[in-house]
Amino acid sequence: QVQLVESGGGLVQAGGSVRLSCVASGLIFSMNVLHWVRQAPGKQRQWVADIDMFGKATYADSVKGRFTISRDNTKNTVYLQMNNLNPEDTAVYYCHASLKDLWGQGTQVTVSS
Repeated sequence: QVQLVESGGGLVQAGGSVRLSCVASGLIFSMNVLHWVRQAPGKQRQWVADIDMFGKATYADSVKGRFTISRDNTKNTVYLQMNNLNPEDTAVYYCHASLKDLWGQGTQVTVSS
């Protein structure tokens, strides 16, 4: 079965940290550019970060210096380490794999002030 499954979300206080994971199955993981995208209530989806096949990472300005994307091709997993969270980071976080245009179901991150 071709799918992406996110985990690791939850409720965290402002200034705290959370690490999201996204496990892929049914695709050639190492050949995909992987993205994290988030959607806050009432807002459009916002690209957060991506990592290419060579491990090069790119970030949205709003998360640069606070979030770190990484991948482990041996585990078919992409991570998003989120530090120094603030309430504006509250959203459902989705991972996306480029080659099959595949989305996960999302994981909720809620940051309380």
